[in-house]
Amino acid sequence: MSETPTRTIRVVGIGTGDPEHLTLQAVRALSDVAAVFVLDKRAETADLVEVRRRVCAAHIARPYRLVSVDDPPRERNPADYAATVEAWHAARAERLEDAFLDLGAGEVGALLVWGDPALYDSTLRILERIVARGRMSIACKVIPGISSVQVLCARHAVPLNAIGGMIAITTGRRLAAGWPEGAESVVVMLDGDPAFGHLDQDLTIYWGAYLGGGDEILVAGRLGDVGDEIRRRRAEARTRHGWIMDIYLLARHPQGSALHPPKGSPFGNP
Repeated sequence: MSETPTRTIRVVGIGTGDPEHLTLQAVRALSDVAAVFVLDKRAETADLVEVRRRVCAAHIARPYRLVSVDDPPRERNPADYAATVEAWHAARAERLEDAFLDLGAGEVGALLVWGDPALYDSTLRILERIVARGRMSIACKVIPGISSVQVLCARHAVPLNAIGGMIAITTGRRLAAGWPEGAESVVVMLDGDPAFGHLDQDLTIYWGAYLGGGDEILVAGRLGDVGDEIRRRRAEARTRHGWIMDIYLLARHPQGSALHPPKGSPFGNP
């Protein structure tokens, strides 16, 4: 009976687009990789693939392969969200498994994950699926990264939590069902169509899109005053780029917006 082959994969959090977001540990983890695997939707994700190319160029000094894997499509507004995501993850696992088989003996592969691999990302679950399929085992090392939550607060120069207050991190789909019980601050991710009308209009919102990149957009203020502006600017940006990554923090009380980060930061972004 043949032994199940093992592939060494490093899952590396790369922050939100700035090559300087990588930690020293992440830089070391990339230093000896032979292949970097990228799930690619072609035109829709061309900008995101290019960011990964820049990260690799900045931090990998040895020859390596950038392996593009066609990302299976999925319905964005399904009737059964859980079943749709389940099928999408299964299709992703199958395609990545085939790509991993091309790793040679002793070679190390890497997956570059936006933000941090532990926060609203499917990579680790997909690797578990690959192992469960039984064709290979995976020696996996996870390198944490700077999350969009951290970058959002840094860009607005605000703390994430009120003093002693509870924080909730959720999705737009969940927020539509109501404000999380007991939370003073709520971070909202994966909100495909932000609708703020059901929320307290006196909440303070800190919104950011394309964080860490040259197209970064920031808006903050009383929700009733800036909610429409955020929706308008979000729609315009999505039309212009063909995609958008954004996140927002809602707070029952202003979190300290008297501070203003300097423009023209030496770290690459205003």
